[in-house]
Amino acid sequence: MADAPPTEEGWFAVHDFREIDWEQWRNAPERRRDAALDEVTTFLSDAEDIGEGETAIFTVAGHEADILILHLRPTLDEVERLGRAFERTAFGSFTARTNSFVSVTEIGGYTSPEYFEDPEEVDAGLRRYLETKKRPSIPEDGYVTFYPMAKRRDPEYNWFETPMEERAEMMAEHGETGKSYAGTVTQVVTSAFGLDDWEWGVTLFATDAVALKDIVYEMRFDEATAKYGEFGSFFVGRRFPVDDLDAFMAAETVPVGADEADETDDEAPAVSGHPGGAHDNGDDDLREELADRDIYAGSPRGEDVYALALYSDADPETLSQEVTALRSNFEHYDTHVTTAVYEPRSDGHAAVVSVWETESAADTASGFLSDLPGIVGRAGETEDGWATLGMFYTVDPGHRADFLETFDGVDELLADVDGHRESTLLVNREDETDMFIDSQWDGREHAMDFFRSDAFGETVATGRDVLTDRPRHVFLA
Repeated sequence: MADAPPTEEGWFAVHDFREIDWEQWRNAPERRRDAALDEVTTFLSDAEDIGEGETAIFTVAGHEADILILHLRPTLDEVERLGRAFERTAFGSFTARTNSFVSVTEIGGYTSPEYFEDPEEVDAGLRRYLETKKRPSIPEDGYVTFYPMAKRRDPEYNWFETPMEERAEMMAEHGETGKSYAGTVTQVVTSAFGLDDWEWGVTLFATDAVALKDIVYEMRFDEATAKYGEFGSFFVGRRFPVDDLDAFMAAETVPVGADEADETDDEAPAVSGHPGGAHDNGDDDLREELADRDIYAGSPRGEDVYALALYSDADPETLSQEVTALRSNFEHYDTHVTTAVYEPRSDGHAAVVSVWETESAADTASGFLSDLPGIVGRAGETEDGWATLGMFYTVDPGHRADFLETFDGVDELLADVDGHRESTLLVNREDETDMFIDSQWDGREHAMDFFRSDAFGETVATGRDVLTDRPRHVFLA
């Protein structure tokens, strides 16, 4: 008998596809329709705001359904109860379930064997990424494709009789295809063995509907799919806010305003944090205080780009080759800003810095970045203390020596500053004028005391003469 890969389960999922009885809806009195919308909007809003888990509503294109309601919860009992609760709403009486899929999120042993061999030794960044597979987030906007699938059991191609090593190799190839869509397509794969008619459910999210077609098309050529994949019906639609349900029922475009062009801002993007590490409480007050001292610390969350900084003890040349290959995939997507390898001027680990326009894209990228060789940790990932990242130090080539001299002077000064642990200057391997500074502190107030000092003010003044762009400061937990 072939070996079964280990799995670890997370949240249960129910994809609830509904058809609306439009004739009944049109014939109902307006007050009944309004009451039904008010009730179901409250129900779905309350479900969205639950502590653990998520609920979302989507349009569905085509004839197979009108809406999809997706529930994610820690237990099967909870998702089952939500289905019954929806049926009890007045709006539910205007709908009929045309299809559904019950499954559970999981980490699989094909692509993450090290997690099952020794979980304690798994890099924190990779562990965080794997946790998002067990407890995924549903993107707040964009398109969705859902389809069920199974593996073939033909006499010639029987997945479950194929040796484990061969299956793992095919799934690794399949995973590489998925990685090429990092930052563009969010993939949620759930297991349905013993729960539904198919073996897995695949839910894909993207802000570009064509990307959903592209990833499915490209994956059809992977051996694991070409020889062994079997698929059910595909459903495609778009998420919209619960408050737009009345617009949906009135045949208006949803999300409301989705057909209007987004306004753009000519200012350069700011960096205020990275997924899983940014301070939220008190950031606005901190930014205001720094702004008063002419220190730019990014815009409030929601207007920023998102930065990831991971440290590696691998050979910098080897690391750079891997990053170059990964970056070539990232650059296919509009949400990618930059990814590069930085080396410290003295002893220490190299850093991979990746900047994205959206938090969901950065979340997705973090898993792929964690797979890079020698990753030992993430910037700001300390059990105590506080960290700042001064990023986008773009030095005028004619003043590079002046900048380095200024940093060395500040570094010597910091050695005597209370609460300062360490500051490291790292330089982009591909552009020696691009640098960032990683500083570790005992606490926020120690860093702020330094930012308030005359010495730092003099440093900022010097920077105006030697930098070609304004640096941004990132505050990490």
